[in-house]
Amino acid sequence: MVDAIEPRRDLVIDGVELTLLGTAHISRASAEQVHKLIQSGDYDGVAVELCRSRFNALMDPRTLAQMDLFSVIRQNRVYMVAANLVLAAYQQRLADQFGIEPGAEQRVALRLTKEQNLPLLLIDREIGITLKRIAANLGWWKRAGLFAGLLSAMLSSETVTEDEIERLKEGDVLETAFAELAADRRDLYVPLIEERDRYIAAKLKREVARVGAQRVLVVLGAGHLKGVTAALEHERGDPTAVLTELEQVPPPSRWSQVLTWTLLLVILAGFAYGFAVSPELGLDLLLSWALITGGLSALGTLLAAGHPLTVLAALFAAPLTTLNPAIGAGMITGAVELYLRKPSVGDFSRLRADVATWSGWWRNRVSRVLVVFVLSSLGAGLGTYFASLQLIKQLLGAELP
Repeated sequence: MVDAIEPRRDLVIDGVELTLLGTAHISRASAEQVHKLIQSGDYDGVAVELCRSRFNALMDPRTLAQMDLFSVIRQNRVYMVAANLVLAAYQQRLADQFGIEPGAEQRVALRLTKEQNLPLLLIDREIGITLKRIAANLGWWKRAGLFAGLLSAMLSSETVTEDEIERLKEGDVLETAFAELAADRRDLYVPLIEERDRYIAAKLKREVARVGAQRVLVVLGAGHLKGVTAALEHERGDPTAVLTELEQVPPPSRWSQVLTWTLLLVILAGFAYGFAVSPELGLDLLLSWALITGGLSALGTLLAAGHPLTVLAALFAAPLTTLNPAIGAGMITGAVELYLRKPSVGDFSRLRADVATWSGWWRNRVSRVLVVFVLSSLGAGLGTYFASLQLIKQLLGAELP
């Protein structure tokens, strides 16, 4: 059945009555409808389209302030954190433009379930896993292009367009961010929408069985109604098996690893050959490599407004890290910048507001560490490419011994 106020589906799955309420994440009407249904007393459980990390962020604004940046850098999670901040910046724009915080209906659900002591079921997949599965479907260049496109779109100073508003009425902030690309590309659509529909359905079944609820209100983006309904009705397998499958992060391609190590061996062989031709040529090759990789990484750090000592760290670290696939230049520069310019409590508290503008990413010490990591890494990557070309050019021009 379709509700006249908000899109809705009423189902009975394995003897449990489910009301799937499709909401718009920027709609006061959606929040009011959630309030009305929970207050009706017809439900003994409420499920929301949230993962644990997004739930924690909603319930505890201090989550960002408790972020361990050294761990983020060491575990190479900078791009994941940056992507989350980009999405947070988009949410801030929506809040400023419409005067309502995206996800208001989720906040209402969280507050009322606590007040009425109802079981709360978190049924969405962790946003980090979703982003990693998206990245796993893309090559390095496509990932960089996608991230740059997201950053540009999310930090635009323009108001949110009518098309974006309509998409938000059918989905959520994450989907809207990818919407124009995901509509025509299976490599984005599958992990972003199709997999999440299956995941939400399986997680809902498992959580309902765990708490023993018999009448559950399910609050999710309207764009998920069709897919989640289909998965609930047609997937009869073990929900835990489905969740395990969809929570797996694909390992790096073996061919990618082979290519990386092969390129490294070729470069080292080039240095060895250069020294075999003459010590002077070998030293020239090493110097060219150091100047190009270190110079471009230092330039990236400079563009990120890194500390002068961080720029020097990039200059000396990049020539070495580009020859070691296990560590990147950004890990060094990010750690040095963080040590030299420790963020204050105020930086963490202002983070969400600051990243809503381009200048804020450079002004806030937390986000600037991330910018330093990204731009120094990009510089080192470009340096590796150009330095490899220079290496070949010098070797081809060398006289044989």
